[in-house]
Amino acid sequence: MFDMMLAWEHPGAVVEDELSENHSALRTTVDIEDDDEGSIFYANSTRLAVQVNDKKTVGLGAFARIAPSCPIIADLVTVHNLFDALTCSSGGRLHFFVFDKYIKSLDKVFRSVKGILQSPLASSFHLDAGECILAMDGDRPIHPVFQHIGISAWPGRLILTTHALYFQSIKVGYGDKIVKYDLATDSDQVIKRDFTGPLGVRLFDKAVMYKSSTLTEPIYFDFPELGGPSRRDYWLAIAREVLQVNKFIRKFNLENVQRAEALSKAILGILRYSAVKEAFHISPSHFKTTLTFSLAEKLPKGDMVLKALYANYFQLLDTSLSHLVTESPVDNRLQNHSLPFSLYALSRMGFILLKRKDEAQSEISFCAVCFGVTKSLEAALEESICYSERIDAARATIDQVKVEGVDANLALMQELLFPFTQVVKLTYSLTKWEDPLKSFLFLAFTLYVIQRGFIAYMLPSFFLAFAVVMLWHKYNGREQLLGVLEVRTPPSKNPVEQILTLQDAISKLEETLQSVNIVLLKFRAVLFAAVPKTTEMVAVAFLAASAFLIFVPWRHLLLIAVLEVYTREMPLRKQNTEKFRRRIREWWARIPAAPVQMIKPNESKKKR
Repeated sequence: MFDMMLAWEHPGAVVEDELSENHSALRTTVDIEDDDEGSIFYANSTRLAVQVNDKKTVGLGAFARIAPSCPIIADLVTVHNLFDALTCSSGGRLHFFVFDKYIKSLDKVFRSVKGILQSPLASSFHLDAGECILAMDGDRPIHPVFQHIGISAWPGRLILTTHALYFQSIKVGYGDKIVKYDLATDSDQVIKRDFTGPLGVRLFDKAVMYKSSTLTEPIYFDFPELGGPSRRDYWLAIAREVLQVNKFIRKFNLENVQRAEALSKAILGILRYSAVKEAFHISPSHFKTTLTFSLAEKLPKGDMVLKALYANYFQLLDTSLSHLVTESPVDNRLQNHSLPFSLYALSRMGFILLKRKDEAQSEISFCAVCFGVTKSLEAALEESICYSERIDAARATIDQVKVEGVDANLALMQELLFPFTQVVKLTYSLTKWEDPLKSFLFLAFTLYVIQRGFIAYMLPSFFLAFAVVMLWHKYNGREQLLGVLEVRTPPSKNPVEQILTLQDAISKLEETLQSVNIVLLKFRAVLFAAVPKTTEMVAVAFLAASAFLIFVPWRHLLLIAVLEVYTREMPLRKQNTEKFRRRIREWWARIPAAPVQMIKPNESKKKR
């Protein structure tokens, strides 16, 4: 396949000599790998640069065009990300020994998974028809897996299949009390990274949390290791891929061959992901992942990619496998159908996802594949990738402007909201009647706007003003860069001062919560007539307010509300306002709070 990529890269050129040189370069690379005992990405950069030659390397265009023709090697949706992963240390050019290392790693992963499928362990789990084991962990003491439920934790073996997660405690024999977490059902399932630790303490960021509507509490799978959370990240990625492919199957109601082909695509994506991880010690994430359905879920407009994938590929698959076996080189029945390439590739590798009705050993004829069915998918994918690049650029700016510390973030927020805070301060000063003339003019203008019905145009006016400002900046400052916002850094605090500030903030938060709870408890006492006289008074007030709201027009209500709020601090009303507030506080203080009794939770429930 690599010579086909070279031919695509250099049409009409003779590539036999280049291939022989590539084989010699491969032999040299083997020596490098033996010396370093690791990935070529950790080899000497000078020696690697000498081996990479533009005449012997392949670019993205050739790789993206040729590699997806073999579904085991690459997929059309993730081929760009796979190329980036393989060429992350060679300047965007794929060398033959890198490609060969990837192929060998892929073969090793296939053999490993196939060995698990043929082991007695697979039969002990009583898997459903078409269910395949994709990964297993926790079977070695040096790499344990712990399942946390509440404050309890125990080691065991974790297995991922195309349908579910299985956990088997080490204390239990094969096939006995195996817990199954079904990923194929629609039960509001969530899989995400999380912290875990002894007795339920959140200490270590090396766990995967699984939550479902069928479970009373979340389940945590802990992957302890001395280094980074590479095991956890790997299991998180492949478990999410299985979850996403089953969502895709349910969304488009895929059955039979279509369902098996979708699962085959997910299986091949997981195996490719494992091969890249094992060979080059990298785990592409987010927009750069090599998992098909996870990538479509993360990409902007990824739903359009999945829709195009269904409409231009899965919908064209025949509903049975009878047309796959044909004696003639051309079969007219295939003219309106596409072929399940991934399913066929896995079946040739020994993975059985669908039983054939016809057990003949004839080869599948690929002569009638529908050409051009991927154009819509490629267009949707190209648009989605374009959006993802813009999102990456925007996220880079976000990472640059993030500041640390509560004081620094408050200072930045105050600077950003400075114009709005000034408007609020000006309005508040007018309500204090410090300058009677300005306050009177503002009140008269507000009442005129309300009376004339212009209040309905206030919000559109704000939107119009913002739109005018934006367009003015766009067309008059087109070539000017956005100015840097300068914020004065607050004085730094030592650790003791930070702890005291945090303690003070927690105390204020506690006081606020207590005040809110007291208000709610007093309202509960009034609602259930714990104080009959007060309850009667409040009920009469509510009846009067409801009648007032029903019969008085909203414009008059707004006028009354503005007059009441705005004239409270007038010299003529200030004394009466203070007297009224005092009477309200005294009345509120006489209302008792409803009784409360705190019940401790049952300790036995925690130890489940």
